[in-house]
Amino acid sequence: MAEAEGIKRTADNSHNLYIDLLRGISIILVLVLHFNLAYHLRHSFLGTILPNVVLDGMYNGNYGVVMFFVISGFLITSRSLDRYGSLGNINIRNFYIMRFARIFPSMILVLLLVVLLAQTPLTIFQNSAKANVSMFTTVLSVVTCWHNILMQSAGYFNYCINILWSLSVEEVFYFAFPLICIFFKKTQFIIPIWIALIIWAPIYRHLHSDDEIISLYGYWSCFDGIALGCLAAVLVKRFQFQGSLAKLAAIVASLGMVFVYFYEGINANVVFGISIMSICTAVLLIVTYNRRPIWLVSTKLAGIVCWFGRKSYELYLFHIIILALMRSWLSRDELPNHTKLAWLVVFFSASALVAYLISRFYSEPLNKKIRKMFIQDKFTG
Repeated sequence: MAEAEGIKRTADNSHNLYIDLLRGISIILVLVLHFNLAYHLRHSFLGTILPNVVLDGMYNGNYGVVMFFVISGFLITSRSLDRYGSLGNINIRNFYIMRFARIFPSMILVLLLVVLLAQTPLTIFQNSAKANVSMFTTVLSVVTCWHNILMQSAGYFNYCINILWSLSVEEVFYFAFPLICIFFKKTQFIIPIWIALIIWAPIYRHLHSDDEIISLYGYWSCFDGIALGCLAAVLVKRFQFQGSLAKLAAIVASLGMVFVYFYEGINANVVFGISIMSICTAVLLIVTYNRRPIWLVSTKLAGIVCWFGRKSYELYLFHIIILALMRSWLSRDELPNHTKLAWLVVFFSASALVAYLISRFYSEPLNKKIRKMFIQDKFTG
């Protein structure tokens, strides 16, 4: 999900605007999920005007992360093809430096903040005593990309750090990505590996459907989304998807995503729901490639969602700290039901402000500086 930040955006670049829109929707789903878990929006004004299917659907925000995985795979692959012409020509050193420059500065900052806040009386930032996991091990698991594995034995043991499981999934996939490309050289030999991951993931989720953490957060449970994004990036480079058929595909894919999101809880639909959401996201990426979305440029609401998409990585990392501080100030029982929507607005506004400040003055400048210092080729976009 962090990859889209590296591509330049203009009003004429429809591909990037559509990606920003999809990522914006994705991060909004995640933010609504976490706020809903904390304060139960069913017991707000929304509970009186929205049907149960919508209220229940707001607990399915993990589908937002599924969408992030697909978009991330799409952008990693398309950028590699644009940069090197062929996946077999990837510069491994540059690839890893770019991943580090984009991911680690913000990751280290959020870990540092949580570790510091854990030294205060605010217990929400501390590891659960029942898990018997040290903070050192927690931080190490994130930095070395096996936090999701740690969660399989310790459960949900740190409110703010546990969401970083998704970075473990992404970074393990991207550690192997250039190695596979260099070893197999030709794209036609790499595609079967992606297809194997796409087929194996729902089987693996079925085998572990009784364990929420493994079926939702395991490596093999999530690699299909990234692989579908990679496959979609190859397809759009080789085939043109336009006209009425592309529009129909976009409509069907959008309806499919809406249906899956509101159809039961994600745990009850973990086998094929994630696969369908991933496939539909990949289809939207394919059919919107190089299309100019005039309505996105002129619609204020779409513009706001796109902005959230452009800041989605910082939003994903830091919104949970904002929410933890809000929960420490006012718990669910202390917050009157009639003020929950206002509290939701405060949450979104504060998260957006923090994401902007960190992106503007920390992560983006550091990202550019690291790339400028260590990248060996001229293509640094």
